[in-house]
Amino acid sequence: MNQNSSPIFQLNLSGIKSWLFIVAGIWLLGMIGLGWLVKSFVILLALIVIAPVIGFLAFRWWLQRNVVISQCPVCSYEFTGFNRTQFDCPSCGETLKAEKDHFERLTLPGTIDVEAVEVQVSQLEN
Repeated sequence: MNQNSSPIFQLNLSGIKSWLFIVAGIWLLGMIGLGWLVKSFVILLALIVIAPVIGFLAFRWWLQRNVVISQCPVCSYEFTGFNRTQFDCPSCGETLKAEKDHFERLTLPGTIDVEAVEVQVSQLEN
């Protein structure tokens, strides 16, 4: 190091040299007629960056259309299921099917659902 020179005016050009080499290489490829190679590389880099973003957005759209959050019609336990699938309630074990925005019981044709009503004994005597 030269002791007579001021340390204020010293520059570190090691990073700039590598960038200048890359730019010169790209310019040389463009001059030779291999610009398609550089363009292909840039397009490939763009796809690598853009494809995961598009995939994530498409996955969120699919989830919003196909995930149903509702209550079991038998035990009122709230859980999540996929639209147009058959499964069992995790709480009571009833076989259910997710349709649109709610769960439906799967029963044999001709089965009638009845809700029980609790009646006090004093009301029966009257």
